[in-house]
Amino acid sequence: MRSRAVGGRLAASPTMVGAVTVMVIILAVFLAYNANTGLPFVPTYRLSVLVPNAESLVEGNEVRIGGVRVGLVEQIEPVQQEDGSAVAQLDLKLDSDVDPLPVDSTLIVRARSALGLKYLEINKGSSSEGYEQGSVLPLNKATPEPVEIDQVLNTFDEPTRVSIRENLVEFGDALAGRGPDLNAALGRLPGVLEHLEPVMRNIGAPATGLERFITASADAAAEVAPVAEIQGQLFVSLDTTFTALAGVAPSIEETIVETPPTFDTATRALPVIRPFLDHSATLFTEFQPGVRAISRYAPTIADSLELGTPVLRDAPILNRELPPTAAALARFNDNAAVRDGLDRLIQTTDILGPAIRFIAPAQTVCNYGTLLARNVASLFSQGADGGKWQRFTVFDPPEGPNNEGSQAAAPASGGGEITNFLHANPYPNTASPGQKPIECEAGNEPYLTGRQVIGNVPGDQGTSTDAQRGAEAPSDEEAAE
Repeated sequence: MRSRAVGGRLAASPTMVGAVTVMVIILAVFLAYNANTGLPFVPTYRLSVLVPNAESLVEGNEVRIGGVRVGLVEQIEPVQQEDGSAVAQLDLKLDSDVDPLPVDSTLIVRARSALGLKYLEINKGSSSEGYEQGSVLPLNKATPEPVEIDQVLNTFDEPTRVSIRENLVEFGDALAGRGPDLNAALGRLPGVLEHLEPVMRNIGAPATGLERFITASADAAAEVAPVAEIQGQLFVSLDTTFTALAGVAPSIEETIVETPPTFDTATRALPVIRPFLDHSATLFTEFQPGVRAISRYAPTIADSLELGTPVLRDAPILNRELPPTAAALARFNDNAAVRDGLDRLIQTTDILGPAIRFIAPAQTVCNYGTLLARNVASLFSQGADGGKWQRFTVFDPPEGPNNEGSQAAAPASGGGEITNFLHANPYPNTASPGQKPIECEAGNEPYLTGRQVIGNVPGDQGTSTDAQRGAEAPSDEEAAE
């Protein structure tokens, strides 16, 4: 009576029923969550094993014997060997019926799928001795070494993959659209095989020596394999050569017909012309030094001949105009006024020559003339309807002794409330002859603060100016000219 009363009170209490239900659900979830790692309170057999590499093996992977799951990998950690190398130690939790594992057992990490999932397979030995609980299997038990899927795929290197792709394309092109022909060939194949059978029987007979023939063919193929590409190119070149010869086949035939008479004539003539050949050989031998010297100018000579041919065609016209032109020049030369003008022109060039040699580099190397014209033109380039205004500002001279605003007893070298140093370079280097270094100094001088600088500033300022970047400086020979 009391037990039924207690049971009735529990069933009549919704709180107790809900609590029991929640506990049952929690227990079921706990057991389901830990199902892969073993059920609680179930005896297990724990071992540790050493493997060279635990790549892609994770905790919770299966341990199998003969394809049957007997446990799982509980933990993976690296272990350093005495020689400094690192291996992986796998802590295993196995079923108790595996205990004890024979000492001659081996293990290997195998792929469970092509996606990278792994498992540990134990090849159980037959020894009567076994490993005790908590033992560590040495590294030499991890044998044979597993072959990974990426190692298999890596055997197909780039040339192999390209060749496979080309073979598939070529075989596909060969078979595409030929279904009826293949069907007809397969239909006739039985009749062909009937005739082929006695032929193959004769070929396969020991007296035929087919084995020696295949072995010799393999040896011959091995010998020519290193030059296979060269032989392939040889056949390509032969095709090109024969294609070219096909166009001149009549001429080749005529040459073959005419060759015997030519040899007869040469037999009679060569002894007679032997002195001429000797003298020709001597002549060409003496020509060799000159030919070697002129060979470096052969392209220029060839270009001259090519360009000179059309010019020579017009030479007769030029020759007809030369006599009246020479007569006109003679009259022009005999004119006294012309002679005086030429003398004055020679004097002018003599006078201007030294100046031009100094002025020209300032423009050709430093671009100073162009910059001067541009700056002068831009002085009044801005303005409005009312007029233009100047693009420069006049500053007061600096204060201090010997400043540039009044008479000075010496070049300014500091002093006064505002430090004043004279910077003057009345004759800067402009890449002109005799100036060292060859530089475009005007406008490129660095402003050296706190010191007096008169004349050329130290260092090479280069030959780059505004709108004239990287101009090549003249050589010493060009500067002297």
